[in-house]
Amino acid sequence: MAVIASKCPDIRVVVADIDPDRIAAWQSGEPPIYEPGLREVVRSAIHRNLFFTTDVAGSVEDADLIFVSVNTPTKTFGEGAGKASDLQYWEATARTILANAKTHKIVVEKSTLPVRTAEAMARILTSKSSAVCFDVLSNPEFLAEGSAIRDLECPDRVLIGGEASERGRRATEVLAGIYARWVPEDRILKTNVWSSELSKLAANAMLAQRISSINALSELCEATEADVAEVACAIGMDRRIGREFLQASVGFGGSCFKKDILNLVYLCEHFGLQAIADYWLQVVRINEHQQERFARNIVSTMFNTVVGKRIAIFGFAFKANTGDTRESPANYVCRRLVEERARVVVTDPQALDNARRDLADLGDAVTFEPDPMRAVEGAHAFAVLTEWDLYRGMDYQAIHDRMEHPAFCFDGRNLLNHAALFDLGFNVYPIGKVPLTHL
Repeated sequence: MAVIASKCPDIRVVVADIDPDRIAAWQSGEPPIYEPGLREVVRSAIHRNLFFTTDVAGSVEDADLIFVSVNTPTKTFGEGAGKASDLQYWEATARTILANAKTHKIVVEKSTLPVRTAEAMARILTSKSSAVCFDVLSNPEFLAEGSAIRDLECPDRVLIGGEASERGRRATEVLAGIYARWVPEDRILKTNVWSSELSKLAANAMLAQRISSINALSELCEATEADVAEVACAIGMDRRIGREFLQASVGFGGSCFKKDILNLVYLCEHFGLQAIADYWLQVVRINEHQQERFARNIVSTMFNTVVGKRIAIFGFAFKANTGDTRESPANYVCRRLVEERARVVVTDPQALDNARRDLADLGDAVTFEPDPMRAVEGAHAFAVLTEWDLYRGMDYQAIHDRMEHPAFCFDGRNLLNHAALFDLGFNVYPIGKVPLTHL
């Protein structure tokens, strides 16, 4: 929304939320989330044509277009638990719109939703006999955390799904006209609503599939003494495949990939497509296997015990340039190490508050340290779990000197110069490569 306000100074953009603390943070010009470039975009538009409010009801009536951007987590209860989307917040928003709209509205789905959810939205909005009419569009976002502003300003595509009726086409053109202020026309793709909804799930599933595929190959590389980086380079040079999302790692995280794949699995099962459901479920299982394999390797490498050993975790965010820790591999790895009675210390430049919340149930088995140099003091090992550039340029000689010996490095992102670390005295264990060890 901030980018729309910035790109369209004649359009008034109002962001409404029921959380007063969150709105207060936005109003201050200090966003409650970390995203490179977001603070600058918000500050350039706030109080000019970008506004934040807790008056959801008033905002509904004042709006011509309403973007619905609510959380749709995986259900933890009832039918479809563990796979289907929990749509309670989405439905509550739809009913709020219905209760407060007195004039025609175009309602735009921005949240990632199951296929045919727009139909359910339309049913709710037309459930009362009223002179008010609604048009429902699907406009999924394809933003990657850490590059969201760039992705909005220069998107690969903008996808708008609408009904084939004349009114549906008019609504589609209204939304397309907003994006056309800065997005080339050939990048604005107009489809039917169902194709738009499914495309979001399919895109995330395909991206996650690539990560799980290279991670599956990384285990084979370790067994055969191949180098996964060299294999990925060779594969990526095939123009039919390309280089993107072929970086082996401890696994993918974030709010989208796992949730959307499980949603796709549930959808396939709903339509009786069990073989297809099993195929996509395996993408998630490979990801979980990679995280378990990484944690197990730490224990087995360190003489089959980490009891009482201090292990520094470099990075808790699920990826660099964000403070988001949802489904972060670091969460799983920390818990496994605590199960083995290690003393875990977590450091991260942006995600420590979220890490404290996520690991609160582990008590004093985990400590949190903003300074990575202090985190490694007396540590037997450090493990890189987020690819922050900060970790590339640190003084690893000083780190080695501060650690217990033999000192171990477990690089879950293949971020560091492994040969240089080995020369400093580290025993280095990357992903999908031959370990470099003095033992």
